[in-house]
Amino acid sequence: MATAYDGALPKHHEATGTEKRVILASSLGTVFEWYDFYLYGLLATIISAQFFSGVNETTGFIFALAAFAAGFAVRPFGALVFGRLGDLVGRKYTFLVTMGLMGFATFTVGVLPSYASIGVAAPIMLVLLRLVQGLALGGEYGGAATYVAEHAPNNKRGLYTSFIQTTATLGLFAALLVVIGTRTMIGEEAFKEWGWRVPFLISAVLLGVSMWIRLQLQESPVFQKMKEEGTNSKAPISEAFGNWKNGRFALVALLGAVAGQAVVWYTGQFYALFFLEKILMVDGATTNILIATALAIGTPFFVFFGWLSDRIGRKKIILAGCALAAATYFPAFHLLTEAANPALAHAQANAPVSVIVNDADCSVQFDPIGKNKFDAKSCDIAKSFLAKGAVSYSKVEAQAGSIAQVKIGAQTFTAPDPVKVTGEARKAAITAFQEEVKAALVAAGYPAKADPAAIDTPVVIAVLTWLVLLVTMVYGPIAALLVELFPTRIRYTAMSLPYHIGNGWFGGFLPTTAFAMVAATGDIYYGLWYPIAVCVLTVVVGLMFLPETFRCNIDE
Repeated sequence: MATAYDGALPKHHEATGTEKRVILASSLGTVFEWYDFYLYGLLATIISAQFFSGVNETTGFIFALAAFAAGFAVRPFGALVFGRLGDLVGRKYTFLVTMGLMGFATFTVGVLPSYASIGVAAPIMLVLLRLVQGLALGGEYGGAATYVAEHAPNNKRGLYTSFIQTTATLGLFAALLVVIGTRTMIGEEAFKEWGWRVPFLISAVLLGVSMWIRLQLQESPVFQKMKEEGTNSKAPISEAFGNWKNGRFALVALLGAVAGQAVVWYTGQFYALFFLEKILMVDGATTNILIATALAIGTPFFVFFGWLSDRIGRKKIILAGCALAAATYFPAFHLLTEAANPALAHAQANAPVSVIVNDADCSVQFDPIGKNKFDAKSCDIAKSFLAKGAVSYSKVEAQAGSIAQVKIGAQTFTAPDPVKVTGEARKAAITAFQEEVKAALVAAGYPAKADPAAIDTPVVIAVLTWLVLLVTMVYGPIAALLVELFPTRIRYTAMSLPYHIGNGWFGGFLPTTAFAMVAATGDIYYGLWYPIAVCVLTVVVGLMFLPETFRCNIDE
């Protein structure tokens, strides 16, 4: 870890012109990369229909989320490749390369043929482009954070790097504005058909502007001095992770800070969005506006918590955010349901749905091949219909071999027995069963979609803003903490890997994992156990092993 300093203020209390340019240029470039990366997340439902239309609806959406997560899966590898390059060659030129790769992949998604046009080649090409984006982003963040931190005075590192922390949210916010604007201008039907491509194509203009801005920067003075003295690392990967002292800090940083930060980030800004649109059935345009409003309110707090971490420390703010997330996620998402779709909340309370089955007779409601129609077992027939309609249900254990039943309030419906009916008779029996259950759900008040007029907008925005505030607590100070944990000669590599394992794997796979958990159990809130468990792990490991770093001198 870097050496401590005495805490005294430097002579200049205000940022110099050079420091302001560094913050502005690094931040604007990073905003563009996050804009690129998160367009896909915002449009996951539409992309599911465009590129995964060959499978059932539930599986298609999980596939779309999995393709979203594919970009995160390779981020640690991008961190190793570009982190090593950044420690060997320099910070500036490395993140110029990553930006070019990101821009190319994003623009290409905008011109990619759909499944209807070229079949299975479409989703394969989409996933490949997501992998390129993930590799590029794996090298981008560490470079930007390190570059800004190495220009910052010791006592303002949290404040300066917090502007980099705003870029992910600002990139998402910019993507939301472009998506909302396009939807408004051309209409929802046209947007779903072809208009969703426009935000991807616009990225070409943003790429040109961002590249020009980045080209104006000079190399980090700390790195330049180290290179002139010949003290830079010749093997940053082995030095960073083959050395137990540095490797231990990387492991502690991952489990004691970044893992929790990652799941809070993706729960607050992406799972909440998917939950509103897919589970609570709020229309896409309204969901985008609600999320954008919460982001606009919450984004300044990235800078606030970065500033605060310069005064009271990074560790306590990050761990407090994780603890608050674990304690409040269930009540927050229950309140979100009541405010965004009150008819659904009322129906769930007054006419709860249960499936009476034996576990041995059920399949997991996820089909990785995309060919299972879930009609070979009575349990599957019942659960797949409810999952497709995003109906939350509980499971009641029955005797082995029992035919599955769906209970809605006081009414009970018996699913067809596929053993006794085959061919067209089975198809007719399934259709009749589904119609009966659907009619009972409607009679019990279960809505087909959220009523825009019934949405309690102030409460929804308040809940979403709370989720964003938790994000700002854990994310605002994280860059400064990671930079301070490692020496200059291996900083780019050493900080990038735990950051991208945490955000790429723990966080990036959160929407896919959580929705698969919901599909498997029937409980719309069950997916929250994933981020809660990771937050608890981070609090425990962080309290026991994570050092406080905010009084470190990183110029050595």
